Amino acid sequence: MQKNKSPETTSWVVSGLGLLVSGLGAKMLRNKVGAGAGILGFGLAHVLLGQLDRLRPTIKETK
Repeated sequence: MQKNKSPETTSWVVSGLGLLVSGLGAKMLRNKVGAGAGILGFGLAHVLLGQLDRLRPTIKETK
């Protein structure tokens, strides 16, 4: 059984995971861990890219 995967769902998953990673990076920044800034930036990039992906036009598949 195949589920219909919406491109919008993928965008929200990428953004949500980016939010989690950003939270981890922010917590590491408070604890003076050196990699915190990189992890925070990586997460924020995923949030941005996930939201930009929502604006991209999709191609309708015909059955």
